[in-house]
Amino acid sequence: MTDRPWVLRMTWRDLCFMHWPVRAELLAPTLPRGLTLDTRGGQAWLGVVPFTMTGVAPRGVPDVPGLSAFPELNLRTYVTAGGVGGVWFYSLDAASPVAVRLARALFHLPYFDARMWATTENSITRYASLRTHRNAPEGRFAGAYRPVGDPLSVASGSLEDWLTNRLYLYSADPAGHVYRGRIHHTAWPLRRAEAVIRENTLADRLGVTLTGEPHLLHAQTLDVRAEWVERIT
Repeated sequence: MTDRPWVLRMTWRDLCFMHWPVRAELLAPTLPRGLTLDTRGGQAWLGVVPFTMTGVAPRGVPDVPGLSAFPELNLRTYVTAGGVGGVWFYSLDAASPVAVRLARALFHLPYFDARMWATTENSITRYASLRTHRNAPEGRFAGAYRPVGDPLSVASGSLEDWLTNRLYLYSADPAGHVYRGRIHHTAWPLRRAEAVIRENTLADRLGVTLTGEPHLLHAQTLDVRAEWVERIT
């Protein structure tokens, strides 16, 4: 696949990958036609990813105060289409009404309005989100996390690589047409993480309760560029 010009820049900060193994038969029916659930050893994974966005702006446009920085929280799994692996988002909560509407209209992504709070001090991020989007399924998350240990050297083909090294996203419009978009960034600066999760209802609408200790990874800062999505079905 050839690269297309990137159209949107952003920086992801104080991000935590929280992943739980989930039975594949629970998630496969939730995907649109044209996408296949990506599994590892027959096991699917659901990820909850809280972080803060900064420097969000179209190419060639400076930061806009009040619009270019906000918390974001997503619920995701992993899929393939035409042999290309990527991320499927069940929800993306954001504390920016403008970003929510632009992402829904231009990228066909399931963004939702939310009231959110995030702060990082002494490497500990405290994070809370309450979805407020009209007629949207309920979604709440509250917890704290921090990186631990030395930076990881992530081996190709490892679980850590499989969960994070995803340079394509998939989305679908109300008619069921599937789109694919590419993102660009350097290798993830990953470390192990510790977390305390007080509340997490993001996967409830899928009939999945995320319990038990998740697989945790942390990234402090990553600069990202995104291309337009293109319709593939």
